Amino acid sequence: MVKPVVPADANSSSNPGHDDRVYDYNQCKPLFDAVCTGDWNKAKEFLTLHPNAIRARLTSANKIALHYAAELEHEHIVEELVQLMSEEDLELTDKWGWTALAYAAKRANLKMVECMVRKSKKILSIPNGTDNMTPILLASFQEQWDVVHYLYSATPLQDLMPEKGPYGSTILRSFIIGMKFGIALELIQHCPQLVLTKGHDGAFPMEGFMPSAFLSGTRLKFWQRWIYNCIRIEHAISDIRVSVQNEGNDECNRMKITWSKNCALHVAGILSPLAKLDNISGAALQMQREVQWFKEVETIALPRIKESINNDSMTPRELFTKSHKELVKEGERWMKESATSCTVVGALIITIMFAAAFTVPGGNNEETGFPIFLHKNLFMAFIVSDAVSLFSSTTSVLMFLGILTSRYAEDDFLKSLPTKMIIGLSTLFISIATMMVAFSSALFIMIHEQSWIVIPMIFLASVPVTLFIWMQFPLLVEMYISTYGGGIFDKKVKSRA
Repeated sequence: MVKPVVPADANSSSNPGHDDRVYDYNQCKPLFDAVCTGDWNKAKEFLTLHPNAIRARLTSANKIALHYAAELEHEHIVEELVQLMSEEDLELTDKWGWTALAYAAKRANLKMVECMVRKSKKILSIPNGTDNMTPILLASFQEQWDVVHYLYSATPLQDLMPEKGPYGSTILRSFIIGMKFGIALELIQHCPQLVLTKGHDGAFPMEGFMPSAFLSGTRLKFWQRWIYNCIRIEHAISDIRVSVQNEGNDECNRMKITWSKNCALHVAGILSPLAKLDNISGAALQMQREVQWFKEVETIALPRIKESINNDSMTPRELFTKSHKELVKEGERWMKESATSCTVVGALIITIMFAAAFTVPGGNNEETGFPIFLHKNLFMAFIVSDAVSLFSSTTSVLMFLGILTSRYAEDDFLKSLPTKMIIGLSTLFISIATMMVAFSSALFIMIHEQSWIVIPMIFLASVPVTLFIWMQFPLLVEMYISTYGGGIFDKKVKSRA
């Protein structure tokens, strides 16, 4: 039987609905073990015998069973416990001042949040004791907007007024950072004073606007501008600006926040050590890997991080551009030199194959004008391989010319430039191989009776193809895997797409 350890002042509690007794862990171990393992049957059996244990606090973390159930996201146990608890029980906080709703909001578990809020609306406005954030702020900082929308709909507007503290201002700034302009506009219309109220971090809500939220801050294609205009984001923003102007512009123009150190995305934008880059072939592929790394980190970072400023007043992207300036130049030089060399080879093959198409082996029949060996299988192999070599070498040269005339922006190293190089090298390889097939076919047609000469010559014809494979094929494979492979992160572990 549970024998609670009763503090000296436990019986003098001003709230008779609360059980302020502190239970020893060993006494309530069956209950907490059942809750932690998700076994409601055992937990229910214990609570049937000891109903007051539902409010039992452990001396270590001062948590009740509901705290653990919410933290571990045992939804069914949370629902059962909430039914057995009073509204006042849901207000109980742990050692760090966290309610069970705070844990559920941070875990972004909408089902648990709804269950608790239906029982008590008062817990919506209870801030935690660590950073003084209410459940809606915890969810908004995790950008769990389904939970945020529900909590916002359930929160009385008077709890978000400036006189209640910085909570309304902070949630407004979170809406703006998350580009939830519709709900931000609704909140401003209900309480315009929030735009002039500082939040938890001392910032005004309007400082949450990022350049990417405005049409002028982002380069959009035609169809993107059309969609942008259709959803009328600019209308919501203009209404917010009007509200700010009506309340006074001077206070809101104070807009630059600086951070004392780099965030995770800033760190991702710093050039990798040379020892790591040296394992990658070519400056272009090194730059590609750097862009891939930055993009991968960017996909799992919160949107607000992308616009954060470090102590040098630089965003992560600006820091990336600065630290990779020289690598971009080296990558451009590497790509252009490779493309120039390959263009010369491709142009030479075009010339040879074009001429060979009109000077077929054996010549033409003087009466008909058709090739003499037109109906021989080897002649058809010659014509087909000649045509394939001509077309593939032409494609190769065009790809390499595209590389020479590209703009060489940072993001071009991600897919555009490597794709052109992959196509160029692949078609050049095909053109060299088919050129050797055409040469061998023509040679065999002309002197097929002299096998002692033909066979060694055909063997020697394979040497250029072998050399190309030996020197360029590993680079082609590496470039293909780097561009179209699984990526530097396992896609399954991404938290955001």
